[in-house]
Amino acid sequence: MGISQSIRTALIGAGPRGTSVLERLLANWRLMHPTAAGSEGPAGLHIDVVDPYPAGAGHVWQPGQSRLYLMNTQSFYPTVIPEDPELAAPVAGSTFDQWRAAQQDQPLASITEEERAELSGLGSQDFPSRAIYGRYLCSTLDDLLAHLPEGVTVQFHRTAATGVRPAGNGTFDVDLQDGGPLTVGSVVLALGHLESRLNAEQRELRAGAGQLGLLYLPPAAPADVDWSVVPAGQPVLVRGMGLNFFDVMGQLTEGRGGKFVAAGSGGGASGSAASAGTTELEYIPSGEEPLIIAASRRGTPYRAKASLAGYYPSGVTLRYCTEAAVGRFAAAGITPGFDHDLWPLLQRDALWAYYSTLVRTRPDAVSEPGEFLALLQETMRPHAHSVSRWEADAEALIAKHVAPAQRLNLPGLAAPLAGRSFASRVDVDAAVVGYLLDDARRSALGEDDPVKMTIGALHHGRAVLKSAVADGGITDESWVAGLRGWFESFVEGLASGPPALRAEQLAALAKAGVVSFVGPDPKFSLDRTAGTFTAASPWVRDGAVHARTMIEALAPANRVAVNLSPVLEQLLADGLVRSRLMMTVEGAPVETSGLDVSPHPYRPVGANGSVAEGLYVLGLQLSAAQWGTAIAAEARQQGGPVYRSGQRTLRDADEIARHILSR
Repeated sequence: MGISQSIRTALIGAGPRGTSVLERLLANWRLMHPTAAGSEGPAGLHIDVVDPYPAGAGHVWQPGQSRLYLMNTQSFYPTVIPEDPELAAPVAGSTFDQWRAAQQDQPLASITEEERAELSGLGSQDFPSRAIYGRYLCSTLDDLLAHLPEGVTVQFHRTAATGVRPAGNGTFDVDLQDGGPLTVGSVVLALGHLESRLNAEQRELRAGAGQLGLLYLPPAAPADVDWSVVPAGQPVLVRGMGLNFFDVMGQLTEGRGGKFVAAGSGGGASGSAASAGTTELEYIPSGEEPLIIAASRRGTPYRAKASLAGYYPSGVTLRYCTEAAVGRFAAAGITPGFDHDLWPLLQRDALWAYYSTLVRTRPDAVSEPGEFLALLQETMRPHAHSVSRWEADAEALIAKHVAPAQRLNLPGLAAPLAGRSFASRVDVDAAVVGYLLDDARRSALGEDDPVKMTIGALHHGRAVLKSAVADGGITDESWVAGLRGWFESFVEGLASGPPALRAEQLAALAKAGVVSFVGPDPKFSLDRTAGTFTAASPWVRDGAVHARTMIEALAPANRVAVNLSPVLEQLLADGLVRSRLMMTVEGAPVETSGLDVSPHPYRPVGANGSVAEGLYVLGLQLSAAQWGTAIAAEARQQGGPVYRSGQRTLRDADEIARHILSR
């Protein structure tokens, strides 16, 4: 292409991860070449950025999407700009919260009126729309490009990469859907969220829908779905009650003109302005809503986030599952098991958070509260009791001192309907509404609610575990059966929930008759005689629900073996990359969700076991080497804990950038 430079690299993916690598390349280039020659000189860096979606925002965070789609973190949380003093200083950019405050004072000319309206009322503690976060990403990229160091050029290719192939002499050819190929010295795979092939059950449902004239909406990014095709006034079966469920809920209610108002206000107060957990809501329908029938394994949605000043509760400090404690395993040359070694530490922290908060807020519920906490602390002291005894001793102590209704049922927090049978779906609806309102009430109590502080301890511990398990930090069998087998879904249902306002809104929709619930452990099928989708819970006695529309409120599977990506499929077919295999406790190999990689930096391992030099991986496709790869990097909060996992993805990007520049 006539570009003269010493180093040429391609970033495949222009979302947050690709932008992070770009930012780190610029920062490290400036550090390494403080007096670099101009772009016409012999020394230079050229960066090709390939993505069919808008650069900066990428696929998920496009600024033009509905503002009903909210982030799952507050304004103070996300950043694509590192704050680690050990890394090369950024050439430009800021955290999202800093950018938000700056736009409120002096908005950029590129900020639209709709964006200004959102920003005007958006505080540090509020949950931004994904659209406004996408604007931040695009604005940050523009800022970086306006501060390119000497000797650096960047070219964007608004198309998809279809292949990456070795071209000899340590180079690669990057094939493009439109144009190309690009011959580069290195390639970074920052592919982000990808579409995936449907599983066998989903394929059967889709095929049956086609045969019976039904509407089936498979897993997809919510902003990619045309929600107008969902018929008003008709039953619609929605599978999944995680975060994607609330996106579906918003589009089919508020997105169709319905309104949430404070109960008893007569429609004069906007529900979106109500403080979660302080005012019960009512829903005023527009008449365009479908009848949403929600179903999930738990039978309830994720628990809502607590009202806190920061990302982690300040009143909870880990005593057992600390970075120092889990680091001792590696220092001793031990690869820990999750269930045997790591979970018991975090379990202790969860128990302590609950009962110490209970004693502080409800001392009447505990006999001899001071003595109880002292004895509980001694009982849970690591190595004071055998692994098999400490739990039994703690249970006996709790039974002696704590009123039965106030005792913690840790597994039950994630499955509030477990063990219950229901005479009808009306009873299920009442139980779920009660759960939602109670959960929102607890969220409003924040650090004064024992349940939310238990979840807060799990939230703290998750940050520690992310570092502990990275890069083979636990045994294969405990990764498969423990971390991913049960703990991931357990902790996500507790600590990864929506804003509390969403729980209040869902309760209002249920009371208005717009949403109803199937019950726990539902089974889905096609009733070819009736010509409908069906779902039924074994715990509810009044039969199956029927609908001619079914929505999968699920994200596409994050598994490299089934992802629909031309470049990833080509790399797998050519053997340049492979899925990682792990061994179960029985010695059977299991294909994991992510690529097999060699750290550090992360480079894929090929089918023959060799490491592909010059090829790098960042983000979701590292899900077999890291845990929790989807969440954004965490901006540092004044007075808050600083966990190594918080800005791990930015350090990974920095490692990649430095390796590229030193090759």
